[in-house]
Amino acid sequence: MSFKAMLVEKSDDGFSRKITTRETDELPPGDVLIQVAYSSLNYKDALSATGNPGVTRNYPHTPGIDAAGTVISSSDNTFGAGDEVIVIGFDLGMNTSGGFGQQIRVPADWVVALPQGLDLQQSMVLGTAGFTAALCVHKLEAAGMTPDSGPVLVTGATGGVGSVAVMLLAKLGYEVTAVTGKAEQHDFLRQLGASTIIGRDEARAGADRPMLKETWGGAVDTVGGEILFNAVKGLKYGCSLAACGLVDSPAIPASVLPFILRNVNLLGVDSVQLPLAQKQRIWQKLATEWQLPELDALKRTLTLDSLSDAIDEILQGRMVGRGLLVHD
Repeated sequence: MSFKAMLVEKSDDGFSRKITTRETDELPPGDVLIQVAYSSLNYKDALSATGNPGVTRNYPHTPGIDAAGTVISSSDNTFGAGDEVIVIGFDLGMNTSGGFGQQIRVPADWVVALPQGLDLQQSMVLGTAGFTAALCVHKLEAAGMTPDSGPVLVTGATGGVGSVAVMLLAKLGYEVTAVTGKAEQHDFLRQLGASTIIGRDEARAGADRPMLKETWGGAVDTVGGEILFNAVKGLKYGCSLAACGLVDSPAIPASVLPFILRNVNLLGVDSVQLPLAQKQRIWQKLATEWQLPELDALKRTLTLDSLSDAIDEILQGRMVGRGLLVHD
């Protein structure tokens, strides 16, 4: 069978992208062949599409770390033709052909059945970014965070993870302070549920100080660097920060002082290699008590033809909300 896909190619002149026709036989071996209806655009996809060796090593390649669609065939009896399924993480879109193609073939233990309460499009408006936001909130609550803990800081708040985190925390009754460098997006963040909005400079203020005023009952950090550790220094006694990103910097100017003086926690969050059973539990929460019916407020619809321009936008920090790739 033939299908359309974005293909990233490497040459002596660098990396290029094109939309092309591929054959099912070109896909890697796997248990489950899926007709992809939707994917989404994540920062990691943009890195893969521009040759970042920490994400993708082998080219030509089809990125797309997210995919949702319908099973065409399966050699594993867990799934049958016609089943609606989600695939995120593991090696999808990294060195395995991903959701920027209309078909994928993957191992069965990468595949989650679409839970009742979500449709395929909603699952990809969420995608890895929304799933990661939910995982951050889940981990913070497991560490003891409640709405009574105090305001929750969300950095990189207009991005994929940050925007879903703001929306989910507000739904759950938290007071949310959003950090953004995009002054023109304040109304957007208030619509998502942010109570307070601060700029990046304010979030970085005091980076040279060993401790900051106890302010935050929790934090979701998507950027790393000084902003991350400032948030740690501003946590209330016994509270936690969930870290899941590094778009500002993978390094942090850290000391042990907030950890030993305020008993705070820095929680790492990974959605890529998270065991499938845990992924299923988070998807189930997003389909039930954590369902976000206002997801259309985050959605920007993309096609294969408009995808390359959107990749450039996300690399330049200009993407707001979630880019939803709709396959024909």
